[in-house]
Amino acid sequence: MSRFFIDRPVFAWVIALIIMLVGGIAILSLPIGQYPSIAPPPITINVTYPGASAETVRDTVIQPIEQEMYGLDGLEYMSANSQADGSMQIVLTFRQGTDPNIAQVQVQNKLALAQPMLPAEVVAQGLSVTKATRNFMLIVGFVSKDHSMNTEAIGDYIASNVVNPLARISGVGDYTLFGSEYAMRIWLNPARLDSYGLTVSDVSQAISTQNIQVSSGEVGAVPSTKGQRLDATVIGPTRFTTPEQFDRILLKVNMDGSQVRLKDVATVELGSQTYEPSGRYNGNDSAAIGINLAPGANQLQVAQAIKAELQALQVYFPYGLEAVFPYDTTPVVILSLAARPVWFIGSSR
Repeated sequence: MSRFFIDRPVFAWVIALIIMLVGGIAILSLPIGQYPSIAPPPITINVTYPGASAETVRDTVIQPIEQEMYGLDGLEYMSANSQADGSMQIVLTFRQGTDPNIAQVQVQNKLALAQPMLPAEVVAQGLSVTKATRNFMLIVGFVSKDHSMNTEAIGDYIASNVVNPLARISGVGDYTLFGSEYAMRIWLNPARLDSYGLTVSDVSQAISTQNIQVSSGEVGAVPSTKGQRLDATVIGPTRFTTPEQFDRILLKVNMDGSQVRLKDVATVELGSQTYEPSGRYNGNDSAAIGINLAPGANQLQVAQAIKAELQALQVYFPYGLEAVFPYDTTPVVILSLAARPVWFIGSSR
């Protein structure tokens, strides 16, 4: 075969030129990854067990979930941690190159098999499965410069008006709210409960049965009688929204006809849904959002999109509320890119 091309040098040159021409055309359409993703994609399971200790969460939640996480394609290892406030996090790390979308679906399917073995309180709180890096790429803080808003008010505002727009940005994998929405807080008095012969379960059952939304139906709806001229929707009882409404919840009727209501055994007030964690920024009350990057997303573009969205939302902020950035990893990335070596053909600098 070599003798064939030696005896026909012109033909050999033509073949070589055709190969070079095809290669030159093909190189223009080849995908180029200057900064390819080399980090293995993680899938995170977040669970909350209110009132449970870290040991209880480990025994009743983590172990049943871990026992079901078998047969996942590309799973390298998993790690878990539980806190004293009843929260838990399991991180499943997959082999580099694994599609995070497929991995998330597989984890959700396995998690569904473990739910019947979990406590009812955990299932009621909900289990979230997210595809995001473990470390925060950005923490956005919110501070009331004129001290007109406390930590609870700031947390409620950003949970209601800021979290959803930021979470919808492409490239945001997950977020952590360092704050809380408002909630109706019911502080029970154990001595009063005992004096009336009541338990916490009695109070909980009374609240769940009386604080309800009733669908009362419609008057004059089809099929209606001939000549029907009235068609109206009946508005029934709705959920309570004020402490005074909760105070009137009936707990017990005594033999003498007297009534025991919630205000007799508890103090009801509008407060924060959770008081952990709490933070301050330069001595001022504050709340914050921690942003996790989605696998494969461009950190600089995501950070720029988040700051642009905050700039657009800032015109609607209450007077004195300001967004700050106490933790931002993008400057390190920018400096790393600026200091990268530049390679040339035949030499390097």
